This record gives sequence, structure tokens and C-alpha cells, in this order.
Amino acid sequence: MSNSLENQPKTISRLDGSICRWHDLRKSLLFAELSKIAYCGPEQALELIQEIGFTHSEFIEADGAQAYIFSNNTDCVLAFRGTEPQQWNDIRADIRAWPVIAETVGRVHRGFKQEIDDLWPMLENKLLSNKKELWLCGHSLGAAMATICSSRCAFSEINSETLELFTYGSPRVGTKKYVNHCSIAYKRWVNNNDIVARSPPTWLGYRHMGSEIYLNAYGKVRKMTALQRTKDRMRGLIMGLKKGSIDYFSDHSINAYIENIHQAYLESLETSTDINADAHADSDGKIA
Repeated sequence: MSNSLENQPKTISRLDGSICRWHDLRKSLLFAELSKIAYCGPEQALELIQEIGFTHSEFIEADGAQAYIFSNNTDCVLAFRGTEPQQWNDIRADIRAWPVIAETVGRVHRGFKQEIDDLWPMLENKLLSNKKELWLCGHSLGAAMATICSSRCAFSEINSETLELFTYGSPRVGTKKYVNHCSIAYKRWVNNNDIVARSPPTWLGYRHMGSEIYLNAYGKVRKMTALQRTKDRMRGLIMGLKKGSIDYFSDHSINAYIENIHQAYLESLETSTDINADAHADSDGKIA
């Protein structure tokens, strides 16, 4: 499965102190960018995160499961590397698994659990001494990995000041019992017809967790009823077909998430909605 992205990352966010004092929209843009940077090689990732304001980057890998630890004096971020599926076979390979017993409570996806099983000994060892605020993020498979890892962090001896999770295009990872047992601060972004966010199927017992933030067919943050969501997805599908694409896959792109969240952030600056009073965007759109 290819991890290549259509464009090289270009950072927008700029750190100006602890992330915890930011509002959710600004955090969401930062962690979307870090989720994209997780697809890069170690040298490029270090260059990009230093541009944002982190000072250290460590690449962790075990049996194909991959993640980064980005940090500075105040914050530590676990960014998990996901996948960029281009066809249904890629999606089916990721979701074709019955849930198995989780390390905490309930059941989780076998494949997603295995990815974290491979990384967990190294991650836990590195985080046991962490005294900084801890954040987790990821896109696609990386989102599923971040979700399972956040649950393990919460029930381990890791004693970080903050534990918060941001994901983009996350599949369902666990059963109802698993989801109900996890009380982690979690923002889960879904972009219109993103097909991965609708997998694996609920008839296998899988459920979503966290607070969903939905981007409609026009890329706007909206709260919708089930009927409104159905109409909006149809609208998005038609809009995609007119452009010659199937938005089930284009909506899953991490670039689409970053573009839409960035636009929402810029619009929020004009209305002072969900943003700190001291935050502003400079003439290049960089967040300072």
C-alpha cells in the first residue's frame, strides 16, 4: 500500500508556547499537519517540525508499524503513520478483520491492534518518563493506531499532564464496550464522503468514539442530522462526479482535511470563534 502523497508538505502552524492553551480549531490544524508529516522520511520530517516549532523528532518502527515522537520544551506529540488508499482493495485489506480482545476492555480490530502491539513496548518505555503534555494524532490507519494507543496510555503508568487525541479519516476501531470504556478527550474529523470513516461496518460490532467534527460537501464545519448528512453526502458525490472523481477516496486525502481546516481557521479569525484572542494569521497564512 502506497504512502506517497500528492504534494510535499508545506507547514502552516507556528508554535508560540504550550499547545494546551489553544482552542480546538487551531489544535486541529496543527495535528492535521503533523499527521501528514508522519508520512515523510526522518530527515524531511525533522526539517518540517522544526519549522513549526518543535525541536526533536524520533522515528519509531517495528515490523512495519511506524510512528514519530515530536517534542519541544512543553509538548510531546505521537504522530502515527497511516496509509493513502487509492482503490477499494486497499480499504478492504485494512478493514477485513473480526474484533479481538483489547488490552483494556472490550474488543478492537485485529489488524489495528497488531500495529500497536508491535510499537507499544518502545513507546511505553519512552513515555514513562515524559512530564510534558502528551498529544496523539494520525490519519487513516494512523488514526486507528493513535486511538488504540491513547487508550493504552490512559490505562498505563504513563503520567503525562495532558492526554488528548486528534484524528482525520479514522476508521472504527472497537466495539461498543471498548468505546464506552474509553473517556479520552478526542476530536475525530470526518470529511464528507470519506469512505474510511465509514469502515469497518457496524454489523461487525464496530463503533466510532470521540467527538465527531464533520466537514460538509463544501468543506465547511457543520452539525447535521442523519437526514441532512445523507443529503450532503449525495451532494458531495454529485459534485465529485462533475469534477471527474469519486470523492469516497479524494475526501480521505489528508491534504483535503488540512485545506478545509485551514480555511475554517482563517474564517474563525474574522469572527473570533473557537480561537484565542492572541492568535492571528500573517500575510502568508502562517499561524503565529
